[in-house]
Amino acid sequence: MKFIIILLLCFPFLISAQELNASVTVNYESVDITYRDKLRDFSRQVEDYLNTNRFTNISWNDEDRIDCQFSIFITSASAQVNYAAQVVVTSQRPVFMVKGDEAIKTDEKSLVLKIQDKNWRFRYEQGQTLYFNQSDFDALTSFLDFYAYLIIGFDSDTYDKLGGSELFARAFDIAVLGASSQYSEGWNLESTSYNKRALVQDLADGKFQAFRQDITDYYFNGIDLIKTDKEFAQQNMVKLVDNLYKKIKQINRRSVLLKTFFEAKAREFAEYLADYKDPKVFEKLKTIDPAHISVYEEVLNTRG
Repeated sequence: MKFIIILLLCFPFLISAQELNASVTVNYESVDITYRDKLRDFSRQVEDYLNTNRFTNISWNDEDRIDCQFSIFITSASAQVNYAAQVVVTSQRPVFMVKGDEAIKTDEKSLVLKIQDKNWRFRYEQGQTLYFNQSDFDALTSFLDFYAYLIIGFDSDTYDKLGGSELFARAFDIAVLGASSQYSEGWNLESTSYNKRALVQDLADGKFQAFRQDITDYYFNGIDLIKTDKEFAQQNMVKLVDNLYKKIKQINRRSVLLKTFFEAKAREFAEYLADYKDPKVFEKLKTIDPAHISVYEEVLNTRG
């Protein structure tokens, strides 16, 4: 019942609007001053592209546009138009507070996505128009489209079980096109800590379908209820951990999806489960998410 109430009140619908409320920053201190001048309008152009295009046919309420950030660090430039960059992409979802049949949006935000992509190569000419083209691969705009679909897909999964599947499929298609382009580096499968192709393959893998459904409960019946039904909320957050722990031997521990999820959620688990009745949950988290062992040990040390 609680799931249905929040779905009806919180999922964006009824009014057509763009999906993203993106802010973009560009750091070009690593390149020659000549290129800095060429890039002076780049952040505005990328921000306009992300905020004025519609990436889905979903009717979206303007007030529910997804807050997201693209922090772009230009690392090299050549031949007047060729650039390489690293990008940190983050997105947030509002935390709701359920009171009876009412779901109230609070000022709190939950970090949904945090990705550091170290491999973006593209061509850009000063003042060029960025066109939204879903048919052809463009190293600049297709990269932005890829992350737009990921952001909307991950956000949709927080409201509706497997709700982001169609968006992830579109991101997968872009990754395939990128891998066959002259900018294939960064789009091919690679043994790196983060890889775009590996992430979308994990999202489509049946082994992770139950995990994605647990993510919906983590939000709907977890953090959205933490202020009004804390015990129930914590149980649903722990359920995700328990289910992963049971399957960890069958799941690749190097999974990019798991790494991406815990990069955003490790400190949230520490915050919301710090006083959970069974501290063993943090021992399980240490096994599932060894990259953030220090975060979980800090909680255990505090508990004594």
